This record gives sequence, structure tokens and C-alpha cells, in this order.
Amino acid sequence: MATTIRAISAEETIPLRHSVLWPDAPIEHVLLPEDASGDHFGAFLPDAHLPIAVISVFVEVLTPSSPKSARFRKFACAPEYQGKGIGSALLHHVASHARETLEAHGIWCDARVSATPWYLKRGMEPYGEIFQKSGIDYIRMQMQL
Repeated sequence: MATTIRAISAEETIPLRHSVLWPDAPIEHVLLPEDASGDHFGAFLPDAHLPIAVISVFVEVLTPSSPKSARFRKFACAPEYQGKGIGSALLHHVASHARETLEAHGIWCDARVSATPWYLKRGMEPYGEIFQKSGIDYIRMQMQL
């Protein structure tokens, strides 16, 4: 599926973040205090004005002893476009951005345990133990760049 990935504002990520990740929570649940300091990207269909997938990335180390890394957060793809390579392309774009622009040596995220197989297929590895946020099981996933 032909898509274009481009930088967007944090505000442009919010509707998709909310509808995909936390549809039953108040919209404030998908706002991040650090949104103003992050880089945000959206995947768009030709001639579309709204993104069909979004991701936000921040410079944030995984551990105090780890080299400079980037954390991606609030990664969401509209359900009707999942399984079409759009999320993979967006993750690859963010990994390249993290390496080339942010000069990060790795990327990581707090992934829902249910999404672990998806991240494993894209070269990420689990790090640490399973933990809970808002009643959902998560695990950290990482990849060296």
C-alpha cells in the first residue's frame, strides 16, 4: 500500500492515539508531558489529510549505563490498515531518524505483551520483566541501531 511518512505535530497524533490505544479512557490519557520535546511522524495515504498510523520518538536512555538511545511511544495504526506493512515502514523510518538525526545507538519502547511477536519479527528483543500499566501487561522491547 502506497503511503507517505512525514513529520507531524504532536496534536496531529492525538486522535489516532486515542481511538486505537485507549478508546475508553479520557483523551488526556494519551497526552504525554514530553510531547513538546519529541519528534512525531504519521503515515498517510495519497491525498489524505489525516494519518493512518502515528508514532512519537524521544531521546531517552533505557538504563543509566546504556549509550544514547531513543524511546518511541504512542505507536498506533488504524485497525483497517494493520497487517499491510504500514506500521513496519513507520518503525523503520523512526529507527533511521533515531540513528541519523538523534544520533541514538538504539531504540526501545514499552510494548504491550500482546504485541511482542510483532516486535520480535522486526528485530526487537525483550528487555527486563513484564510489568503493568493501567491494568495491561507490558514488556520493554529494544533494538540496537
